[in-house]
Amino acid sequence: MLTPSSPAPAPEAIHPSLWLASQLARGGARGVASGFQALDAELPEGGWPAGVLIELLLPQAGIGELRLLRPLLARPPQQRERPGAGRIALLQAPHAANAPGWTHMGVAASRLLRLQAGSQADACWAAEQVLRADSCQALLLWQARIRADSLRRLHVAAQGGSTLFFLFRPLACAREASPAPLRLSLRPAPDGLEIGFLKRRGPLRERPLFIPLTPSPNLQRHAPVDRRTPAAAATGSLSPELAG
Repeated sequence: MLTPSSPAPAPEAIHPSLWLASQLARGGARGVASGFQALDAELPEGGWPAGVLIELLLPQAGIGELRLLRPLLARPPQQRERPGAGRIALLQAPHAANAPGWTHMGVAASRLLRLQAGSQADACWAAEQVLRADSCQALLLWQARIRADSLRRLHVAAQGGSTLFFLFRPLACAREASPAPLRLSLRPAPDGLEIGFLKRRGPLRERPLFIPLTPSPNLQRHAPVDRRTPAAAATGSLSPELAG
């Protein structure tokens, strides 16, 4: 029995989904390791959360966003997982998938499921079906514009399964409201990315986190470049090693 002098119980002792504003959320299911210890340390549940909407906001495509996801996507499906669980759905990708590039990433082309829709509404419908089927390891969706009600529907659909759901949007969308519990900004930096934490279940982090990335195999074939300033990526590219 608590008395006025008794210390307040820890939030997680009251309910596993509660946490202090100064803490990262740790009460839900364990996150999926990103492959970068520094990033996992800053993510609630210690990794990428499955079954939710994750927004990655970029100044332009092709800055290394897929190399950031490489350790996750290259993870082979476990035998105990449901049939087809190792598939990776690419919806509205800017370019056709380059099989050798994905193989270099450790992802067999047979695991890729490339989907194209004729309109924004059709793309959101297709994404919702993939999430509700819960038959893929990950869904990657590229959308420059998306309605607020569509975002809510997608987040609800994601919560019904365990698919890792990444939505790539322009950095300008950072000012818009979103139901996504995790929103990260990605900016190119010499030999890696700077990650800003726009929204997470936990305290505000004002300084960006630098994550080093393995260079693209295409870049390795060229002469060395001055790394004091990052090279601009071609707008609309799907990452150098993955563009067709």
